[in-house]
Amino acid sequence: MTRPLTADEIAELLGSLAKPSAITEAAVLAGCLLLAWGATRLLRGTAPRHASILFGERLVDGVLFPLIALIAALGARWGLTGVVPLAVFKLAVPILVSLAVIRLTVRVLTVAFPASRPMRLIERWVSWVAWLGVALWVTGIWPTVMDALDDIGWKMGTAHVTLRNLIEGTLSVVVVMVIALWVSAAVEAQLLKGATANLSLRKIAANATRAALLFVGLLIALSAAGIDLTALSVLGGAIGVGLGLGLQKLASNYVSGFVILAERSLRIGDMVRVDGFEGRITDISTRYTVIRALNGRESIVPNEQLITQRVENLSLADPRVLISTTVQVAYGTDLDVLMPQLAAAASKVPRVLTDPAPAVQLSTFATDGLELNVLFWIADPENGQGSVKSDVNLALLRTLNGAGVEIPYPQRVVRTISATD
Repeated sequence: MTRPLTADEIAELLGSLAKPSAITEAAVLAGCLLLAWGATRLLRGTAPRHASILFGERLVDGVLFPLIALIAALGARWGLTGVVPLAVFKLAVPILVSLAVIRLTVRVLTVAFPASRPMRLIERWVSWVAWLGVALWVTGIWPTVMDALDDIGWKMGTAHVTLRNLIEGTLSVVVVMVIALWVSAAVEAQLLKGATANLSLRKIAANATRAALLFVGLLIALSAAGIDLTALSVLGGAIGVGLGLGLQKLASNYVSGFVILAERSLRIGDMVRVDGFEGRITDISTRYTVIRALNGRESIVPNEQLITQRVENLSLADPRVLISTTVQVAYGTDLDVLMPQLAAAASKVPRVLTDPAPAVQLSTFATDGLELNVLFWIADPENGQGSVKSDVNLALLRTLNGAGVEIPYPQRVVRTISATD
């Protein structure tokens, strides 16, 4: 459909819907939808299901299904022209166009900004605008509404701007930005797919690609909206002043994020301790870094803090971590025999490394017994340290009990002084 319907055409359309030929059109349209579903399923193949832009979560909620259905409906309408009076397809084509626009916007925003509440609001507004546009187009009111919007205008400097220009410019910006987000999401998915090494470098490349595509998309959208790009020089100066004053923290976090990714001093997967919070880095965005503790808590740390403050990286050069535990034995114990037995018991614990091997040291001559330090290494601190330390302590206890070694209790000497002393 290339133009809105007139009043006479609407009356003719309503009359055609009551004819038997409408059943034929409906059957052909159903075939187009079935063909679109089968083609979408075939293109997805046996790949595991996940929320993607093209296929969505259930095939029909992705972008590919309405696009294929629209192409099939256009072909069927062309084939039926002159054979039967067209009625159903005059309604189906604009509806499929609207559905494709809605699916594209919703899926792209969902992938680009997951779990974002403002995006849910934008999705609803896009849906309402798209369906309203279809209703205005089908009923033939579209030209009247556009003429009315052209009559509403105001002066902006030397230019005359109408409400129609503003709405069309906004729609152009939305379309271009959605396409830019789609391309950037596809590029990011390809860069990060199957990444095990150099994940930080891939992340910085994905972030830089998204920023560049959004910047280019914004320029194209502003140009399509009729905004003179030479005015951006003034806007750039204003943004520079804003960054120098109120937005300096935000700019600092963005710059720090790229510095962290470029230097690779902190990488995704590293175990770190920041301001008393210890955990594994799960994501490094342009503004903040997400650190997930072993108990499931997550800390969102501004990137500037990771640059300006002291950060302990437990796995920067070597993922191995040294853990120690202490045990006391009674005085008179043969340490030359016991200490190798304790080291061997610790080495048998599954997560304890054999290179470097566990070691036992006599640390203190305590009041109640001889204090021994058992030192051992692990290579997977992200799996927690408490469980492996407990396993080592249990192994040491079994060894002490098996050897008949006494674990001394605290002893105190109480002296009683009588009143006659």
